[in-house]
Amino acid sequence: MRIFPIKLPLIKKGDPLLNIIIEKVLKMNIKINSGDVFVVSSKVVATSQGRIVPYVNISPSKKAEIIGKKYLIDPRIVEIIMKESDDILGGIPRVLLCIKNGILMANAGIDKSNAPPNHVVLLPEKPEEWAEKFRKSIYDLFKVKIGVIISDSRTQPLRLGNVGLALAVSGFEPVIDCRGEKDIYGRTLKITWLAIADNLASAAEILMNKSKKNAVILIRGAPVTLTDRKIRLTDMCIPSRECMYMRVFNNWRKTNFY
Repeated sequence: MRIFPIKLPLIKKGDPLLNIIIEKVLKMNIKINSGDVFVVSSKVVATSQGRIVPYVNISPSKKAEIIGKKYLIDPRIVEIIMKESDDILGGIPRVLLCIKNGILMANAGIDKSNAPPNHVVLLPEKPEEWAEKFRKSIYDLFKVKIGVIISDSRTQPLRLGNVGLALAVSGFEPVIDCRGEKDIYGRTLKITWLAIADNLASAAEILMNKSKKNAVILIRGAPVTLTDRKIRLTDMCIPSRECMYMRVFNNWRKTNFY
C-alpha cells in the first residue's frame, strides 16, 4: 500500500475544492488508478462550504455559561457546541464529550485549529453527498472507480494521541464482516468486524496532521471492495445499546452533569 500526500493552497469559502484537488493531483503527475482511495480532511471541505463561524458576537445562554465555567470553555463556543450536538454526555477541562450523528466526539467536531482568529470550524454539511459527488466526478473525468473518505480525527479510550475517523465514505465498503471466518487455530470468529474506512483514515492521519498541512491523501493498493451503492454513516456506526463503552458508561452516567 502506498500513500501520496497532496498539499493544497489555503482553502477559502466558496473555493471549488473538487477542481482544486484534481488540478493539484494532475500537476503532481499522479495517474489516478481504479481502486485508489482519496482521504479528504473534513476541515477543508467545511471551509469551502463556509462552515466557519465567528463566535465573538454570540450571546451565550445561562446553560452555556454554567457549562463553560465548569469546564473552562468560552461560553460562546459552548453555545455553538450545544447547537451542533445531538447529546452532551459530560466533560473535562476544555472538552465536552458529545454525540453527533451517532458518533462519539469531542466538542461535536467543532475545532479552533486551522480557523481564523475568533472563529471555529464546524463539521461539513452533507459530507456523504460531497464524497459521492467527488467520486462521480473522478469517474466522469478519468473513467476509473475510486473510493473517497472525508476524515476527521479523534482519541481512543485510554489511548494517547489521535487516530483517523471516517465521517463519510463513497465507492467502497467501509466495514467488512469477518464473522464466520476462522482464526489461525480454526476457531470461528463471532463478533469481529474490520473497520476498513477508519483504518485508512488513520493511515492518512499520519501525514495529514495539522502541522503538516496535507489536506488530502491518496492511498493506493488498499484492500477495499469497490461498490456503487450509496454508503450511509449508519453503515459504520453501532447503536449505543450494542456498544461496549456506551453500555458501561450509561450505567454510571448522571442525567445532569452541569
